[in-house]
Amino acid sequence: MITALAGMQVANASLYDGATALAEACLMAVRANRKSKSSRILLPRTVHPHYRAVTEASVGNQGLKLESVDYDRSSGRTLTDALQSFDGQDITALVIQQPNFFGTLEEVDQLTDWAQARGALVIAVVNPVSLALLKPPGEWGSRGADIAVGDGQPLGCPLSSGGPYFGFMATRMDHVRQMPGRIVGRTVDLDGRPGFALTLQAREQHIRRGKATSNICTNQGLLMVAGTVYMALMGAEGLTRVAETCMSRSQELLDALAGLPGVRAAFNGARFHEAVLLLDRPVAPVLQALAERGIEGGFDLATYYPELGHALLVCATETRSSDDITAYAAALREVLRS
Repeated sequence: MITALAGMQVANASLYDGATALAEACLMAVRANRKSKSSRILLPRTVHPHYRAVTEASVGNQGLKLESVDYDRSSGRTLTDALQSFDGQDITALVIQQPNFFGTLEEVDQLTDWAQARGALVIAVVNPVSLALLKPPGEWGSRGADIAVGDGQPLGCPLSSGGPYFGFMATRMDHVRQMPGRIVGRTVDLDGRPGFALTLQAREQHIRRGKATSNICTNQGLLMVAGTVYMALMGAEGLTRVAETCMSRSQELLDALAGLPGVRAAFNGARFHEAVLLLDRPVAPVLQALAERGIEGGFDLATYYPELGHALLVCATETRSSDDITAYAAALREVLRS
């Protein structure tokens, strides 16, 4: 199912979550890109800040160099122009999140071709539900991304007091021997009956320990099964309807809120189910006032993106209704008047 969504050829059994999956993908890219000697990963600021923090914590002491790439202030996207300073340098991989942390859709074809033309691999960080509508990573650019990772939480896994989640990783067959974690292969027994077994295993997590390819890669079995059941019940048509509803609800939310006095949209362009709003006052007190009215108003971007000013990240998924959005807009109007 994951390979079908991502347009890839192989996927492992699953990882802790999306953030650790990205860290594992960076380590995998260094092993897979043998032409690169630098172990330098370009990590745009449009990638989820928690993913960036976890990746830095995981790989920062393993010889990898994570290089930050800035974003365009008008579109909220990582543009190829922002990458020009790395021309002529030895780059191992470029990370592209689609949709990015701001909810904006990146120009993935241009970014992918830029990286691969310079000998770098491409690591895609994706929302699995969005792939029901958006181009899969395996079709980005002229050759497709090399590794795709993400979090399976949107696939019918509720926020159970903060977790657990399950991460996923998919890749092309060219890189399968550099893939961490467990891979299940189909075979036949002595009587010719089909069966399944772990394959390409060096028993590393059982024996090699400190020398293993990965020691944080595991199979979040219960959540993985829940995601599988969800996808089986929804099917391609159901997932497409969910993705379309996410996009329409987010646009409805943006229209309702950006029309209020003292509120405007931060970025132009297409998005999935997040959007950034700019307020005429600090965000934290506004969120507190909304919480007192029973509304989870969004995420204050001041800590991670202070250059945006009073910026608020809002989101609407398929679980929100038009009545919810109307109630949010009415509450925000009341708060801004006070």
